[in-house]
Amino acid sequence: MAERVLVVDDEEAIRTLVEYNLRMAGYEVETAQEGHAALELIAKRSYDLLVLDLMLPGVDGLELCKRLRQANSKVPIIMLTARGEEIDRVVGLEMGADDYVTKPFSPRELVARVRAVLRRKADEPVAAVAAQGDLYKVGDVLMDSGRYEVTVRGELIELTPREFELLHYLLKNLDRVVSRDQLLDGVWGYEYAGDTRLVDVHISHLRDKVEEDPKNPRYIKTVRGVGYKFVRGE
Repeated sequence: MAERVLVVDDEEAIRTLVEYNLRMAGYEVETAQEGHAALELIAKRSYDLLVLDLMLPGVDGLELCKRLRQANSKVPIIMLTARGEEIDRVVGLEMGADDYVTKPFSPRELVARVRAVLRRKADEPVAAVAAQGDLYKVGDVLMDSGRYEVTVRGELIELTPREFELLHYLLKNLDRVVSRDQLLDGVWGYEYAGDTRLVDVHISHLRDKVEEDPKNPRYIKTVRGVGYKFVRGE
């Protein structure tokens, strides 16, 4: 069965372009031109991925993304943003978007991003099973990748799949500096080469959930000009 994608954009030309290229790539596609219509569709049926414009009438893309994540929806979201608007991209990622593509964009690039995000989603259960017995204990942080669980100071915390992969990668390289490019390749894949801002935003999210004081982290250290490392703590 073809994976179902919902495209939400108020520009008809963009909706038509994206719908055509995704259908040609083998996906089932539905469209909406504003946020309220998208929410109604999402309430009626499930989607494998959303392509979501930031600037929408009514409920905008950021608010829509926020509502979905607050409702514990894990549907992958790719945001469409205006070129040069870095603050929008960062806020979108902080709201829970999985990726972004800047306008004007290449339809081929967007299709490649859709494939990459859906491929990672499909691989997540396999990764969890394959990692049975993979247990990491560092200070008051405990990761059981076989159970796909992380506890911090005795409490189970909820991580997004990407945050889980990022923490797992850091723990596998305990006390070793890992560059942003290494993290991009190991966690996101080669399609994201050079997009190091993705790493910084997700590291910030991870610190918020793992560290007692995210501004003065005990575990996830920044190595200025290089990358990050997970240390044993003080």
